[in-house]
Amino acid sequence: MIPMFAALALLQDGSREERYYRIETCKIPAGVELEVGGLLQLADGRVMACTRRGEVWTVADAFTDAPKFVRYAQGLHEPLGLVEHDGWIWFTQRGELSRMRDSDGDGRADVFETVCDAWPISGNYHEYNFGPALDRDGNFWITTNKPFGDEPFGRAKWRGFALKITPDGAMTPMACGLRSPAGVGFAPSGELFYTDNQGEWCGASKLAHIEPGDFHGHPWGTFACEDPLWSFSKPGDPPNGTKMPEVEGQMPSFKLPAVWFPYDKMGRSPAGFAWDESNGKFGPFAGQLFVSDQYQSSVLRVALEQVDGHWQGACFPFRLGFQCGIIRVAWDPAGRLLCGQTDRGWGSLGGKTMGLQRLAWTGEVPFEVREMHATSRGFELVFTRSVDAKQASDIASYKMSSYTYLLHEPYGSPETDTAVCTVKSALVSADGRRVALEIEPLRRGYVHELQLSVSAADGEPLLHDRAYYTLGRIPR
Repeated sequence: MIPMFAALALLQDGSREERYYRIETCKIPAGVELEVGGLLQLADGRVMACTRRGEVWTVADAFTDAPKFVRYAQGLHEPLGLVEHDGWIWFTQRGELSRMRDSDGDGRADVFETVCDAWPISGNYHEYNFGPALDRDGNFWITTNKPFGDEPFGRAKWRGFALKITPDGAMTPMACGLRSPAGVGFAPSGELFYTDNQGEWCGASKLAHIEPGDFHGHPWGTFACEDPLWSFSKPGDPPNGTKMPEVEGQMPSFKLPAVWFPYDKMGRSPAGFAWDESNGKFGPFAGQLFVSDQYQSSVLRVALEQVDGHWQGACFPFRLGFQCGIIRVAWDPAGRLLCGQTDRGWGSLGGKTMGLQRLAWTGEVPFEVREMHATSRGFELVFTRSVDAKQASDIASYKMSSYTYLLHEPYGSPETDTAVCTVKSALVSADGRRVALEIEPLRRGYVHELQLSVSAADGEPLLHDRAYYTLGRIPR
């Protein structure tokens, strides 16, 4: 649990955030257990949600005084994702990728089909499947959770993998070494990313880019790479107890994450995510990624960039104060962020066990670090509004440290090899919207944690004064 003083700080931050981003709540009728595992905005305006109890609901007028709930399907096995495509609703459940549709127009599914069940199950409670995510070629991608504990039906292949499945059901394993990959999705650019949760062989929670043949650090499922279906090189055994940046040089297929989410500073259990393609309807963060956290009942913000072919970037606090842990997010037509929630017995902040909420921009622009870019000598900060130039040019307004994590078998990793970074200079642009920081030392593969004491030109303080940049590559 979070200590009392920290919990109070979270509540205070959430109250400041309310001025800019308002949380709205769907009223759930008695008898509906809306423990959301998958969330979909339908073209006709209704919201569709699947639940861990195996039900699928459609909700019309979800955020009015009289939402209309219709049970679209029931009897599914822990569905954890929904995609509308080609006249069907495609979804993952415990043992398969499936699809369903309403053929007679009565608002309830009456046709169900198995698309692919090419991976076995061991009977372990934690063998979740996440997704599907739909690529530009019409293929479906899912991520599979490794089991934790007993496997009564024997050890099963393809756990801790990213799997590609064609519309006709052919499965190809594409990446391995995943642990608890609760979110998977494609960027507008077509790149595939997933979120993973801190644990053994995963030093901190993370957002990672997936490419064919990647090894993401967890060795449990790699025995399956002996199967002919795995067409890439076998990753081998990871060097237990090695600092993450050093593993890259020892294992050619090892993939450092795009972003580390430092434990408790940036949540504990990242899950679903969505890119802001609302063209400003959600405020000044168009093009950025919004990630839900199940434990912290929060939404985090990520600004990514590509340096020497490697995706990397910064994460920022964004919005606290939701009623329950958020598993899935989706955009509604007005550019508001739908947040599907459950604690599933794991526990989360907020006091509720389930629900559906929505995050809406109020129209006021918060004073924030909008972007943080790596440079050859440090970082460039881009603000949502002009800064107080005198304050922002004072190097005393910035504090930075860097650290990494261990790739090792124990659960999680402390922040390792921490060093204080010196801010050598801070140059403010003529319009006051950018500040170039010269930093020594810069360390490849390390998280660079920045704390700022900077105000806007009108004196307003930063809404969030922290940023965490994962420096996978230093620009030339």
